[in-house]
Amino acid sequence: MAHLQGRLRGLTATARLNLPSVNSLVTEDDPTRNDLAEDRTILANERTFAGWVRTALALIAIGVGFNALFRTMAPSWVPRGIATGFLLLSVVTILSAERRAALVMERLSPHVIRRARAMNLRLIAAVVSLGATALMAAIWLADFN
Repeated sequence: MAHLQGRLRGLTATARLNLPSVNSLVTEDDPTRNDLAEDRTILANERTFAGWVRTALALIAIGVGFNALFRTMAPSWVPRGIATGFLLLSVVTILSAERRAALVMERLSPHVIRRARAMNLRLIAAVVSLGATALMAAIWLADFN
């Protein structure tokens, strides 16, 4: 019995359990810690873009709401001008968010995840911008009385 205990003390835990070593489980194709950090950064960039989209949509809602609440204000161009300011700010917000997100995406390369395509970000920015621009035109051209 003492003979076996002496032999077991010389073996590592991996060898005793007859498990493969950690080095034999890792291949060159497996992502490194830095690769996974880069993937997390890409995902954070997408979440940040989504946050700016929400901000742009909130600015649109504030502009339209302000115009609706203060439509009867004299002179009539004041609520329209303020609403237009919020709508323009939403266009600037979404376009700058798209540019910033696209620049980050160009610098990083995904390893494990599938990232959003830059074209999708451009499409979202274009639709929100077009909608805000159409609302600006509607505010100034439509007669709500």
